[in-house]
Amino acid sequence: MKRFFVASLVLAFLAAGWFLALQLTTPSVPVTALSTPPAPRSASTLDSDRGNSASKPPPAPAAPVPLERLDLAKELNAPGKTIQDDLHLIDSVFSVWQSNFLKEGNPVGDNAEITAALTGKNQLHVAFLAPDHPAINAHGELCDRWGTPFFFHQQSGWKMEIVSAGPDRIRGTADDVVFKP
Repeated sequence: MKRFFVASLVLAFLAAGWFLALQLTTPSVPVTALSTPPAPRSASTLDSDRGNSASKPPPAPAAPVPLERLDLAKELNAPGKTIQDDLHLIDSVFSVWQSNFLKEGNPVGDNAEITAALTGKNQLHVAFLAPDHPAINAHGELCDRWGTPFFFHQQSGWKMEIVSAGPDRIRGTADDVVFKP
């Protein structure tokens, strides 16, 4: 019985060490260049840290985080490009998204929800795609070069199939163009 207790205790310590090592090696916000730097500390802030806060006004509310604009899809639906170029471009936007949201994988939801996340409605407030991009329709959906919303099929947390309905604008016909990761 004593050996079982000691073995259980050793396993618990090993599991706790493994969990701590995993937490230390996986950053919660992987790209520090996209995060907002902390505000400089003033003398009054330093005084209040020392306990001299007798007549200090309450701190002002935090300013909203500015939207960082990367606009990785400038060439989407551009003249001289093809639908295959467009699909590869969107896939590269998903790759950059994944590198910034390591624990989450691809954005999820329907086209409008995914487009909202890519245009800055995400926890980092980063626009991987310009919110006013001409490929975004009035419903907030990302559209192909013929004006039809793309269909995003989440195959896994890290794989996204992207479908264009093609020139006939009807999904499920012979002229559809599919990007399979």
